[in-house]
Amino acid sequence: MTFELPVERNVLGGVLEECGTDPMTGFHRDGSCACGPHDPGLHAVCAVMTAEFLEHQRSIGNDLVTPRPEWHFPGLVPGDRWCVVAVRWLQSYAAGVAAPVVLAATSERALEVLPLEALKQCSVDVPDDPGDLS
Repeated sequence: MTFELPVERNVLGGVLEECGTDPMTGFHRDGSCACGPHDPGLHAVCAVMTAEFLEHQRSIGNDLVTPRPEWHFPGLVPGDRWCVVAVRWLQSYAAGVAAPVVLAATSERALEVLPLEALKQCSVDVPDDPGDLS
């Protein structure tokens, strides 16, 4: 007998889209910010790395730059997309250096920790119809 986990939704209520595969991100290293029941840290926020965000994270004890092969972690550089722990993203948001967020690839579980308005303020999503950008 096999069991399927429910499909996780994104913070906008749609199907959770892929965050990134180069480097391969996600708690399950499958390119998705799906948390499932086994991710106590909530690696739910699909963030686009910036130098300021990476430096802030390092300054608060979360080094995302140094490779850690034992955790299948390549080390990140600006421009990489990465599923960030929601509380860690919130710390950088409060400090004014939040990484941009891809809402369609951010798990709805992030809303357990983060206000949707904060995520929207930092959104870099592009709608299907760019004419909607006004």
